[in-house]
Amino acid sequence: MPAADKEWSSQVPTSQEMLPQIPPSLSGGGEESGRSLNRNAMVTGQVGIFALGDAAHGFFEFTLRPDADRATLVREVADLRPPHTTVGGVNLVVGFRPELWRVVDPTDAPAGVHGFNEPLRGADGYEMPATQADLFVWYAAAAHDIVFDLGKTTLEALAPMATLAREATGWSYRHSRDLTGFEDGTENPNLYEAPGVALIDDGAPGAGGSVLLFQQWRHDAPAFGALSEDAQERVIGRTKPDSIELKGAALPADSHVSRTKVVEGGGERPIFRRNVPYGNVSDHGTLFIGFSADQRRMHRMLEQMAGSDGGPRDALTRYSTPLTGAYYFVPSIQALARFTAQSEG
Repeated sequence: MPAADKEWSSQVPTSQEMLPQIPPSLSGGGEESGRSLNRNAMVTGQVGIFALGDAAHGFFEFTLRPDADRATLVREVADLRPPHTTVGGVNLVVGFRPELWRVVDPTDAPAGVHGFNEPLRGADGYEMPATQADLFVWYAAAAHDIVFDLGKTTLEALAPMATLAREATGWSYRHSRDLTGFEDGTENPNLYEAPGVALIDDGAPGAGGSVLLFQQWRHDAPAFGALSEDAQERVIGRTKPDSIELKGAALPADSHVSRTKVVEGGGERPIFRRNVPYGNVSDHGTLFIGFSADQRRMHRMLEQMAGSDGGPRDALTRYSTPLTGAYYFVPSIQALARFTAQSEG
């Protein structure tokens, strides 16, 4: 093992160490609960993908300077972990424009993964914007001052190579609620299942990596708040107090639940979501943070929401507006460590 791999392995626990051991009943092939899981995935993804419970979040998207070298940028980003994130309780996730990563490390780039390079257009002129950047950095910690200091350090370190395109601050609200008051992530895969959903299988290009969909959604709080609770539940497709999914004829075809559920071959294809609220009282919404081994299922979800698949447009999009949209490839720990080794000569 190269010295850099040993350094990363000693500082960053593997996901097997972080997660409970999967019982034998969950380690075999096939589908359970209608979900298709990559059971053979070697769980070497960035630990921050699965690190739940942080209260403070900072998201930074960067654009590469015209004269900057892509490989140098990747090396600088790989070096963000040691020593900058040795502060207790800090988690870091980094991702790159898929096309950029393919140039820098073509043997570790999953085939067909692409940036959010064009707006997604749906029914009635509806549109989700494309705001693709080159680099994504996400810090999560127990307190905002830690995120602030690390974000400041990162901007300074990357300034010679990249400019800040966007910054967002996220935080937790009533543990697992979004700012509509509904629970967010009720159907999220649990931590036994999440690596199989989010990480690319061992042996495939990009093994241990993940595709990230990152969007900022602004809520029209007055309009949604003016609805009765029953009407709000029909928009979402769940009850508000206890997050029970509406069933049968009670579940509208255009509900958020109906239009975000991706079904292929008779089974639901899940996405591992890490959504958090953002904003202030007068201007707020949700930061959608979705991880998947398969970009197609996330793009299909967006097509269903927009109504571009021929189905109804997601009712929630009439009360929440997408402001941004980007896909990033989130390499494995080992892939990033190779660049750290190169930078150390």
